[in-house]
Amino acid sequence: MKGDRVEIVVDAGDTTRTYEVVASRAGRRVETAVRRGVVEVSEVTRSGSVVRTARFMANRVLALVEQPIPREDSSEKAGQSGRPLGEDPET
Repeated sequence: MKGDRVEIVVDAGDTTRTYEVVASRAGRRVETAVRRGVVEVSEVTRSGSVVRTARFMANRVLALVEQPIPREDSSEKAGQSGRPLGEDPET
């Protein structure tokens, strides 16, 4: 979803570098995959098309932090209460 982001901290020899991949538009999401010693972080559309990809050698990645946007809880939606169905509110 728009706002999802992944931060990647990479060892760059004598220092570290931080990269971010952000879902920049509504309906896009960020996916991570580790394959054959390579970490891939991709921004993907609803239909599954890859918009952009960042690739890093797995042995150089120090941290991979996924930061999803806060989702609305279904019990907090308007018109719903925290009581079970069939319970009379006046008793």
